[in-house]
Amino acid sequence: MTTVVRLAILRANAVYLLTAASSGMLNDILGIFFGRGPVAYVVRHAPDAGIGFVEAHGLAFIIGVLLWRAEPSRAWHLVAAAVHVLLGTANLVFWHLFVATDMLTMGYVTTSLHWLFVTLQLYAAIARIERSARPLRA
Repeated sequence: MTTVVRLAILRANAVYLLTAASSGMLNDILGIFFGRGPVAYVVRHAPDAGIGFVEAHGLAFIIGVLLWRAEPSRAWHLVAAAVHVLLGTANLVFWHLFVATDMLTMGYVTTSLHWLFVTLQLYAAIARIERSARPLRA
């Protein structure tokens, strides 16, 4: 696998995390502070419980920024895989939240993408490194 392909995997992963985290954070803010949207149902009686939502989506955003800037090294691919194992497992363990908030489609899409990125990142981490003729960054 070339360094260009490795970089593309990291960048695609970053775009996914940045997009999903931004969308999640918007839902968090609307639900926690304004009582609107799907998260409102979950935090209605315990708004301080929203700290976990905000932290998770905030950290996913920060990790997305880091993956965008990451060099395509084995270590970064393993970090990215570990992030998605955590997030994908959390989605499965707390699947009932997708049901309770009527967000099953979001659950299917995000959880599937987490496990797709686990697979891609692990493959990139273990694949033989081929040197690319093109530079990593212009």
